[in-house]
Amino acid sequence: MDRERKKEHLIEFLRTIQRPEFPLNEITEEMSLVDSGLVDSLALLQIITYLEDTYDLDFRDGGIKPGDLLSVGAILDFIAEKRAT
Repeated sequence: MDRERKKEHLIEFLRTIQRPEFPLNEITEEMSLVDSGLVDSLALLQIITYLEDTYDLDFRDGGIKPGDLLSVGAILDFIAEKRAT
């Protein structure tokens, strides 16, 4: 799956977990997911679960840095990095 398709799927997923009191019409690749109000700390856990289930990633050994989930672009870069190793 190419980056653009992964981006579409990720944004579609984010729309299912976004905070209802902060609906966003547009989610860009650079937008901070937390600063924009799109997601909260619980949603970050849901994103990790999504990544584990969708891309068969395992965070038990390497963990995850907060910056890896900062934006859609950061998440896509993280997926590419993990898939390359």
